[in-house]
Amino acid sequence: MKNIIRRIENIDWQDVTEALHQKGYAVIPGLLSDNECEALKSDYDNVDLYRKTVVMARHRFGLGEYKYFNYPLPDLIQTIRTSIYPHLVPVANAWFKVLRIDMDFPLEHTALLQQCHDNGQRKATPLILKYGKGGFNTLHQDLYGDIYFPIQLVLMLNEPEKDFTGGEFVLTQQIPRAQSKIIVLHPKKGDALIFTTNFKPEKGAKGYYRVNMKHGVSEVKEGSRCTLGIIFHDAVS
Repeated sequence: MKNIIRRIENIDWQDVTEALHQKGYAVIPGLLSDNECEALKSDYDNVDLYRKTVVMARHRFGLGEYKYFNYPLPDLIQTIRTSIYPHLVPVANAWFKVLRIDMDFPLEHTALLQQCHDNGQRKATPLILKYGKGGFNTLHQDLYGDIYFPIQLVLMLNEPEKDFTGGEFVLTQQIPRAQSKIIVLHPKKGDALIFTTNFKPEKGAKGYYRVNMKHGVSEVKEGSRCTLGIIFHDAVS
């Protein structure tokens, strides 16, 4: 795991922080190697790794499938989750402070998980998502319980325009008393996209206000699209 830890430490976290404050998202190119992407996909049918499979059409979430990993998480996922979290805590705490939300996130990820577990949120939330032709994901937020970390990430495991077409990552911003803003992103294989779980603060004439955000995936036109999602808080179920 030394290679992924080194890559994480070499990220320009100041740039990531500024992007999150300004836009609510940041793209980190090439966080995963091609071999790491392929290894994650090759384990998709290993039933021992997962606690739950969701067929999206059954719940009107979209068209595709995703699987939640079980504890203990695979080493690569566990390392990414615990190593990236401390870099995002200052952003999360700054957001909650300016919005006057009474929550202060601990620096260590294990402490956040303990808070989740004390609240009955004990289920792992990292997941792998798979879409075929026609697949899509409706706009949503990944909260899973009363305790949630306001930033998450997704890692692209396929190469756009080679392995699939369409399937863009979509964010919406709902500004109070205004029309929604649509953001369409095209991360490449191995890229990490860090983005807000449900809102970001925006500064107005009378102080900071809350801009709600949702995310989803547009329709896959051809091929297969897989991603790894890492949520930092745990779930009730």
